[in-house]
Amino acid sequence: MTELPGTRSLWLDTAPAPDRTGTPLPSEVDVAVLGAGIAGLTTAYRLAKAGRSVLVLEADRVAAGVSGHTTAKISAQHGLKYAMLTKSKGAEAAAMYAYTQTSALGWIESTSAELGIDCGFTRAESFVYTTKPETVESLEREAEAAAEAGLPATYVTSVDLDVQALGAVKFASQAHFHPRRWLLGLAGAIERAGGTIVEGVRAEGVDELGGTKVRTSSGDVRADEVVVATHYPVFDRGLYFTRLDPVRDLVVAGPVEGNPPEGMYLDADTHHSVRSYLNDGVPYAVAGGEHYRVGDSVDVESRYERLAGWASEHAAVHRVTHRWSAHDLSTVDSVPYVGRYHPASRHLWVATGFGQWGMTGGTAAGLLLADLLTGRDNPSADLYDPNRYDLRSAISTVENTITVAKFLVGDHLGALRKPASLDELAPGEAKVTRDGGELVAAYRDPDGDLHTVGAHCTHLGCLVAFNNAERTWDCPCHGSRFGLDGSVIQGPAVRALPEKRGRR
Repeated sequence: MTELPGTRSLWLDTAPAPDRTGTPLPSEVDVAVLGAGIAGLTTAYRLAKAGRSVLVLEADRVAAGVSGHTTAKISAQHGLKYAMLTKSKGAEAAAMYAYTQTSALGWIESTSAELGIDCGFTRAESFVYTTKPETVESLEREAEAAAEAGLPATYVTSVDLDVQALGAVKFASQAHFHPRRWLLGLAGAIERAGGTIVEGVRAEGVDELGGTKVRTSSGDVRADEVVVATHYPVFDRGLYFTRLDPVRDLVVAGPVEGNPPEGMYLDADTHHSVRSYLNDGVPYAVAGGEHYRVGDSVDVESRYERLAGWASEHAAVHRVTHRWSAHDLSTVDSVPYVGRYHPASRHLWVATGFGQWGMTGGTAAGLLLADLLTGRDNPSADLYDPNRYDLRSAISTVENTITVAKFLVGDHLGALRKPASLDELAPGEAKVTRDGGELVAAYRDPDGDLHTVGAHCTHLGCLVAFNNAERTWDCPCHGSRFGLDGSVIQGPAVRALPEKRGRR
């Protein structure tokens, strides 16, 4: 395997987009949607079609965030989801979840055809397989639960992939596509329906008293309703930071020798996955896996190498041309939060926690939110209610709080106990350490220049950790990510890390 390329998403690299950074910010709209990913744009499109004046506010570019860094499988098969849902919430809830995800898949197919969006929508079978005898029984239970939930699920004993599978759950007639081409097409349809999309403007706060007002980096916008679809909710109300677990999945893509895999595959044990893609007539495979909690002290570069090796061995990828990482958030009960932001909110809404299945999950969220905001009944509202709470939720919240406390206290003590001289940092090396009386995050680039920023995440003060593959500072507590200059790449943080004076 040759040296891996820099981190760049295949989807962003193959879908040029118009520049909306100069679009004027309206002073007042019916609905302000924060975030131009799949959940936000689906919501905005449905509302614009319903006659609402809609603003989509995006801090970066359309579909350049999480939705542009996925493996882009449009499937109701979400790992071993349905046996778990049946056990924890009952067969009716599992069937409702299945219905919403399947409906989302069908909506993407019909709407892309209606709007003429060339996004490579392709039907394909989906499989979750195992190579371990002890997992076979779990797959058999999953196949039964998924079929009872109304899904086209069967248990099979082999798969058409170069692995020693002992069994698999097969879902017929699922799909995959090019996510950014889909979302750019949807963005254009929003604008044709009278909506406004503004890029390069960050939402910094929402005032709910005396009318809803969004405070942004370019001024205030008044809105009757505000939808927070920023992946991680960027406002610290609703206690989402105690109820979401941030992880990153790595992805590699490249041309294959021979024919690419026809279906979509996920290893139930290692969580390695693969699907095909036709890139300008060249068959590619897109492989994912090697997930880790954001900000954990792991060697991300070596994880990319392991994933590339897996893709070479099992999917015939002979050269990695693109690699990137996907940011995922899981809820305490594995069902997304979609609905009112907090119990007292009347005009503030949220969609988050899609847990690695954002293509159908985000679409289902957008369809639900559009119904809620236009007063239409939607039978899935209770299932996805962000303000649901039970004993399992309470236990998981405590567990998450303990994990965050470990990072908050333990990392501080470690950095203070073992200070390193910034002058000793070698090119390409990074360190969180004490410099004088403060903790700094320092990186020396290959040219020998030192880049230093404040080491405390501007969300809740946890210490950031260095991601050696993407050259970013990542927060292990709630998943915020920052550039070497301190700029915000990923929320919930909305303020940059303060720059410190670097030196040779």
